[in-house]
Amino acid sequence: MSDKKFLPALLLAIFLGFAGGHRFYVGKTGTAILQLVTCGGAGVWVLIDIVMIAMGKFLDKNNLPLAK
Repeated sequence: MSDKKFLPALLLAIFLGFAGGHRFYVGKTGTAILQLVTCGGAGVWVLIDIVMIAMGKFLDKNNLPLAK
């Protein structure tokens, strides 16, 4: 289980997903920068991440599921 929490990641994805906020939070810096440059993949990438986080399928940089 990751030391990163589910709720902050979800809120960051909703409010700062276009800037990769949730990906910076879980340590995925490379893809976070890509989201920042592409405005969250024109919104599509952010929506996919929000669904993945809500379903509990989003992993941190060490491929561990987020803590509840």
